[in-house]
Amino acid sequence: MTPEQAKVILDFACHDATVEAATTSKVLAAMPAGKDDFKPSEKSMTAMDLAWHLASADVWFMDSIAKGVFAWVDTPRPAELQTGADIAAWYDTNFKAKVAEVSALSAEKAAAVIGFMGAFEAPAAAFVNMCLKHSIHHRGQLSTYLRPMGGKVPSIYGGSADEPFKG
Repeated sequence: MTPEQAKVILDFACHDATVEAATTSKVLAAMPAGKDDFKPSEKSMTAMDLAWHLASADVWFMDSIAKGVFAWVDTPRPAELQTGADIAAWYDTNFKAKVAEVSALSAEKAAAVIGFMGAFEAPAAAFVNMCLKHSIHHRGQLSTYLRPMGGKVPSIYGGSADEPFKG
């Protein structure tokens, strides 16, 4: 991949990440307070653990892309983040800042091949798409928790029964 190709991909993917982040934030904020320990089965994460994984992994992905190195660091949820709305506010601030850092990468850095924790290598720009896939996967999981928790499902890709599409 040439640097010019990588920069086009990076710019396109960062735009998508920004659009998707707004939807992710809505899903995080839709978690009803007091239902943090809800999980649909014993194999599932709790709602709060899933929400924190979704938000913190998105920020970690973008930070790793910006730094040009992936090294997993377990990031415990800060004690002050007590609700889905708290996590959504943290996510809004931190993810937006990291996407801005990634968007500012030069064409050469966008094309630079980096490793993913020893599993495989790809140009830095390609990892934004990987971040999106991971985020959308877990956002989908969390959205299925909302109604059983007593919450409302926001529109994601069109309306929902709780938030109809307004055209």
